[in-house]
Amino acid sequence: MTWGRVLIGILVVAAAGAAGWILEQGVRWSLHRLLRRLEGSWVELFHKALQGLLAATGALVGMLWLLEWLAIGDPWRRRVHQVLLLLGVLLGAVFIYRIAVGTVKKLLHEPESRIPAVSIITNLVRLGALLVAALVVLQVLGIPITPALTALGIGGLAVALALQDTLSNLFAGLQILAARQIRPGDFVRLDNGEEGMVQDINWRNTLVVTLAGNTVIIPNSRLASTVVLNYQLPQPSLALVIPVQVSYASDLERVERVTLEVAREIQQTVEGAVREFEPLVFYREFAESGINFVVVLRVEIFGRIGPVRHEFIKRLHRRYREEGIEIPFPHRHLVGSLSVQLPPRGA
Repeated sequence: MTWGRVLIGILVVAAAGAAGWILEQGVRWSLHRLLRRLEGSWVELFHKALQGLLAATGALVGMLWLLEWLAIGDPWRRRVHQVLLLLGVLLGAVFIYRIAVGTVKKLLHEPESRIPAVSIITNLVRLGALLVAALVVLQVLGIPITPALTALGIGGLAVALALQDTLSNLFAGLQILAARQIRPGDFVRLDNGEEGMVQDINWRNTLVVTLAGNTVIIPNSRLASTVVLNYQLPQPSLALVIPVQVSYASDLERVERVTLEVAREIQQTVEGAVREFEPLVFYREFAESGINFVVVLRVEIFGRIGPVRHEFIKRLHRRYREEGIEIPFPHRHLVGSLSVQLPPRGA
């Protein structure tokens, strides 16, 4: 084998890699043009999965040709051939890994998907793809898989005993996802009073972002056994009950009419209020300072309760002032007699 043949072989490998790169750019360009025409298709997934792989495949084919052309004898020939075969398997594993993970992400983010888009699902798919790739690599290297699986089963028992808390959180997270009672985007309140929006459910914790912007990290096992109020179920819209009080001197028919006019205006004009909902007024009790009643509005999501309540109270207060309807403040009216005993004269 002369240096000239080695130089020619290197040039052939480089040319094969360049040809693979050119082929990859052509395929990606074609997929990009097809992606513009087929909006919402799976073309983009293959577009990203092929990135860098065709150029590497071209270089690998050039190496295989070089191996045959140089006529290297055993045992080096067999070893190099095994390494190249292993590289080919790894390239195929990378492609399958990208396709599997990309497919799962795309399915999870579909509007009609019944599985929430959480990181625990994607991580499990990644782990499964890596395990399959590792088993294939072992098979290519000539390492028996059966003893490895047996050892993995025995070692898995020891690992399970050592990682009880971790596995408990993992399976609790899967249980939460299967029950579909807590999903990313839901606004929840925990039994300790913490409330916020569920951001993600991973293999160990559930992340809840509060209205103040802080993140509450809850172990999945604890979340699965705690009492949770989910404001998004069975439907995202919910009733907003606002207590109001008017004085005893008020005309209750007039109060009801004016209040409903303001409530209807809120439902039709304020963002986040359900336009189709007809507001309600219910008188509740004779209180110490006036007559108590509640106004029932409806908002689209929990996060709009504050702005809708704010706007309703502001407009109702202004309208009551215009109509001369009194909102009483707490006071007590004492009825009785008062006697004053003066000290005798000269005392």
